[in-house]
Amino acid sequence: MFRKQLLYITSDALCAYDWDHGVLGQGHTFPASAAGLDGFAAWLEDPQEQRSGVPAYLLTDLIEEDFQRQLLPHVRGKAGRALLERRKQQLHRDTPYRGSTLLGRESTGRHDDQVLFFALTNPSLLQPWTEALEHLRVPVAGIYSTSLLSIALVKKLAIAHEHLLLVTQQSGGLRQSYYEKGQLRFSRQTATIALDGVAVNIALETEKTRQFLTSTRMLARGDVLNTVILAPAAQIAKLELLCDNGVEVAYHFINLQLAGERVGLRRMPALADELLLTLLGKHPPPSHYPPGALARYYHFQRARNTLYGTSALIGGSAALWCAINLLGGIADGASTQRLAQETASYQERYRIVMSAQAPAPAKTQNMKVAVTLGQMIASQAPEPGRLLGMLSAALDQAPQVALSQLHWHAGQAPARAAGGQPAQRQQQNPGAPTGSALAGIPVAPPQALRLEADVAMPNNDYRAALAAITAFAQTLARQPGMQVTIEETPLDLRPNVSLSGKSAAPAPDSQARFTLLLAWQP
Repeated sequence: MFRKQLLYITSDALCAYDWDHGVLGQGHTFPASAAGLDGFAAWLEDPQEQRSGVPAYLLTDLIEEDFQRQLLPHVRGKAGRALLERRKQQLHRDTPYRGSTLLGRESTGRHDDQVLFFALTNPSLLQPWTEALEHLRVPVAGIYSTSLLSIALVKKLAIAHEHLLLVTQQSGGLRQSYYEKGQLRFSRQTATIALDGVAVNIALETEKTRQFLTSTRMLARGDVLNTVILAPAAQIAKLELLCDNGVEVAYHFINLQLAGERVGLRRMPALADELLLTLLGKHPPPSHYPPGALARYYHFQRARNTLYGTSALIGGSAALWCAINLLGGIADGASTQRLAQETASYQERYRIVMSAQAPAPAKTQNMKVAVTLGQMIASQAPEPGRLLGMLSAALDQAPQVALSQLHWHAGQAPARAAGGQPAQRQQQNPGAPTGSALAGIPVAPPQALRLEADVAMPNNDYRAALAAITAFAQTLARQPGMQVTIEETPLDLRPNVSLSGKSAAPAPDSQARFTLLLAWQP
């Protein structure tokens, strides 16, 4: 978007300028006639310049431009926009080129919004040119007003008067724009009466404008209207003779060449047209007037450029990703080759070292297996230490129990024989682990501990003895992986055995023998 077409439209002509990389080209003037329209169309269709795809910016300088200041209730959102649109239609019903800007709010009363409404009241002046642009499908970026665009000119020239009347000589005539505290309030255009190139009616038109501003209460009586006139250096001396300062009017003059340097124009302008066109080319604001359907080709062009830019960005990212992967692959290949060379070197050194060594009695793999088996046996081989520790802790909690005998077994516990000794002394247990399983390979084998103990029975109280044995067995059974079986109790409670005894005389204190089998899986 380095190229633009800047079209300056007046009541009787259109002047077209090329804007290329920040430089304003020479203007081409086309009169508002059939011949002028044909020339304008030929200028747009010039095959060497290829202007059909260059966005166009229309800058209007028309006398049929209306400005009205209105007060509206302070409403925001959808309702506020609807209210603003209704007021636009009420004020300027016969033109599609209408707009508004918020000036501020009232300091008293309801604090209503101060809104400046503006419109081009004669749209037929633009119609021939817009139809030519529409026919040739030229993308139109916006329609602008010289009066509204001059706000940026005031800021560039750093004019800071509270009541300012900016007077410029333009192609459409003499333009007078009134600003209050930097905001545009009113603008009017009149015909220029020139004598030797000097507008001799500036003072007269300024006085008319001051009287209008005073009558409409935009300018209070007694306020000084500072009138700033942009003119070439050769005309300033003559204009100073024509414009006398008064009680309510003060004239100031600015050289057009100095103003051109302020806005970045590279040549001496004859009129203020090129100043405004330069501001429009450098920093185009949002469109002052809605272009409507005329802007659809501009929107198409922006969407197409956005898609092209996105595609280029995606393509560039893909190319960069491929380049990074390619460089990474090359680096990985070099690293792989280097590692292969190092591996071959270490293998050769190992072969040389091993060739000088005496033959080993066992292979390295066998030694590794032997070490693994040794570590496994050391950690998982059965031993009675942990099981006896659990028994000792349980005995500490049962002082009435006295240990008599212990029989520890690796593997499943053998069954008791009829004589009271373990059955393994008579025959081998068929379910017991043998060989490597008994040594803790690959897992630790179960362990069994058969214990014979005596329990104290004060006054031959068998009930208390049985309760103590049951509590002792339950304490052992709480250990993880422990199963406790009571094999023999002081009192045989089987239903097929008869009980006998005497309860008439008190019995002395005694002890009773019982047997427990502890089966523990580590």
